[in-house]
This record gives sequence, C-alpha cells and structure tokens, in this order.
Amino acid sequence: MFRREGQVSKLNLAGVAIGALITLWVGACAKPQGAPPAADPGKIADTVKADVALAAADFNAHDAVKLSSHDAPNVVGMVHGAPNVVGAADALINNQKNFDADPSQHVTIANETVDVAGSGEMAVYRSTYVLTATDPKSKKTVTENGNYLAEYKLQPDGSWKIAWSIISDSAPPSQ
Repeated sequence: MFRREGQVSKLNLAGVAIGALITLWVGACAKPQGAPPAADPGKIADTVKADVALAAADFNAHDAVKLSSHDAPNVVGMVHGAPNVVGAADALINNQKNFDADPSQHVTIANETVDVAGSGEMAVYRSTYVLTATDPKSKKTVTENGNYLAEYKLQPDGSWKIAWSIISDSAPPSQ
C-alpha cells in the first residue's frame, strides 16, 4: 500500500492511541512525588490524649513552664469568668499567677473524645474535668466540675499543640 504524504494509516493511528493509553495508565498508577502519607486518626487521637495527660500532670505539678509548652505560639485560652488569654507568653504568665494564687489545685480528666480531621492536620479534644482548689475567702476546699474543649493543630516540627481551648464549669453530676 502506498500512502500520500501527510496521510496517517490506521495502523499508525492505533499505535499512537495504544502508546497514549499506556502512558496514562502508568501515570495513574505512579505514586505522586512528595505526597504526604495518609493520616492515621487513631494514632493522632492517641497522641492528643497523651498530650492532655501530660498537660494535666504538669498542671498538678504546678509547673507553669511545662504546662505552657503544650500551647501553640498563638494559642487562645477561654475560661469562664476570665478574659481570654492570647499567645503563649500570656498563657505562661497566667498559669504562673494561677499557681501562685492557689498551690493546692488539682485536676482530673474523664470522658475523653478526640475527633480528627480527614486531612490529619487538626484534632478536636473534649472531656469533662473535676478541679479541686482552695476558696480564697473561706480557705476551704472547693470542687468544680466542667467541660474542656481544645483544638490541637499539627505544627511544622510534627508536634501537636493546642491552638485554642475552652474551659467551662458545669453543674455537678447528678447522683
């Protein structure tokens, strides 16, 4: 068979089509370069719970520096009856004042839940707490029950830090 210049034979066209299909198939099967690994929600939830346990231990040890180390640089802390605390430096100052005012404080955490974003870059932690402290006027031990809610964000160094938190007292559990 003869062909004229510029005319594509059916065989050549089929070869081009098959080559294009193979290129697409190989490209679709190849793993993208630099793609982040899939997030493991269970591992992230465990990491966040472990951090909260350490933060509670740091609180109970009245160590303001260690307690503040769980915060992101631009953390926002919201506590019932108090102005918001904005930034890690203010959180450190606030924590130290709190411990200086009442060195008897103790917190326990229960009913923990962690919801992890599909992207694996943030998690929302929630729990209940019981805080015992000394009433500044009566000097008697008081107990506060409440709810704790915090957003953790993955930091550039791979650590998880608190971006914001809300501490809200509640009525004591019904008996």
